[in-house]
Amino acid sequence: MIALLLAAALATATDDAPPPNVVLMMADDLGWGDLGCYGGDVIETPHLDQMAEDGVRFERFYAAAPVCSPTRGSFLTGRHPYRFGVTGANTGHLPKSETTIAELLREEGYRTGFFGKWHLGTLTKDVVDSNRGGRPKHEGHYSPPWEHGFDVTFATEAKVPTFDPMVKPGTGNPEEPYGTAYWRAAGETVVENVSGDDSRVIMDRALPFVEEAIDASEPFLAVIWFHAPHLPTVASEEDLARYEHLPEESRAYAGCVTALDREVGRLRARLDELGVADDTLVFFCSDNGPEGKAQTDARPGSTGGLSGRKRSLREGGVRVPGLLVWPAGEFVSRRIVNSAASTSDLLPTVLDATRLPRPDAALDGIALQQRFLLDAAVIRGGFSPYPIGFVHRRQAAWTAGRWKAYSADGGETFALHDLKSDPAEVRDLSAEEPELLALMCLQWKHWHSEVTRER
Repeated sequence: MIALLLAAALATATDDAPPPNVVLMMADDLGWGDLGCYGGDVIETPHLDQMAEDGVRFERFYAAAPVCSPTRGSFLTGRHPYRFGVTGANTGHLPKSETTIAELLREEGYRTGFFGKWHLGTLTKDVVDSNRGGRPKHEGHYSPPWEHGFDVTFATEAKVPTFDPMVKPGTGNPEEPYGTAYWRAAGETVVENVSGDDSRVIMDRALPFVEEAIDASEPFLAVIWFHAPHLPTVASEEDLARYEHLPEESRAYAGCVTALDREVGRLRARLDELGVADDTLVFFCSDNGPEGKAQTDARPGSTGGLSGRKRSLREGGVRVPGLLVWPAGEFVSRRIVNSAASTSDLLPTVLDATRLPRPDAALDGIALQQRFLLDAAVIRGGFSPYPIGFVHRRQAAWTAGRWKAYSADGGETFALHDLKSDPAEVRDLSAEEPELLALMCLQWKHWHSEVTRER
């Protein structure tokens, strides 16, 4: 039945319809509760809120990991990062053996571009750069975007300040470099137009790429990974002034999120002006929850009442905003989707939207089109046939429908939570549902054995 429904759902994309353009955006350390469309009432995010109004808002969208690099790897490959050894930030790199969404689409005539924070390997072997670049002990981690299917690159290895990204903030010296660079190719850095708001700096490169692809009548893939609101958070005086009522650190956080939001609006407005908005799939999410090791941490960034933050497999560490707009490909009416989905689902989603075959590698994600069809079952409280697995250091989790099993001791013991009635994971139901928990633990252990065996 699900297969029949899916075929009907995808029938709107006929074989003779042109393939959609694809824009995949991601924020860095943005909380699930930060956006207005998720109940946030502190930060102004009108353009992202409009995305939610115009398309689909995922109530339970998950990053594959509670930290940056692993999630990014899942985003590009559709696979859990433990399969290819990116188990933490600044750990490992994206191997050449992995097939990325950019490589798959480029083979089909797409123009491909990457813009923003890469964090899946170093970008230079020659000069000291960012966290690992140019240091002899990290030479084996050289793995830039231009070696993974991207025709155009404007990337940093890792984090930068969210305003004046090439300058070290807080020193009182506007000339002191931050210690990183924007790279466009091997040995080539970008020095022009790298001052001011970093989200604007990134979008200033993404928009010409889009325009050139349209002028050449080429479908395009633009992967845009903002640095905001990752530390160090810095904002313009104009954006800080919006939040004079907040503490200083919260002002900078809110200001750079509003600046990011403005650039999302600028992108969507330009797509509309160019006449391609209806034919472009636009997606937005975050790579993990907000910074701060505990719910009591005073760091800015809202989980919307969920427990845990960045580095935690509790909901607040991995449940993130997820927004999708694709007017010409609306196989469902505009709505909120309650079924769980993850960053591993992006590659199969785009392949389904472009009617391209899957790569040979085992995928952990499924197309979001299938997640839509599961939504009714999730609302009724069913056990999803497509669970989502997590592992991070000594933590483990397994989410299936409304249920979540969570372990803090490497999978030795698990607590059981009903996320429909208890999204903050306060109540452990393991004693009340022992058979269900046993099944979920068995499923997680089988999955964990599989994903770690590939490394």
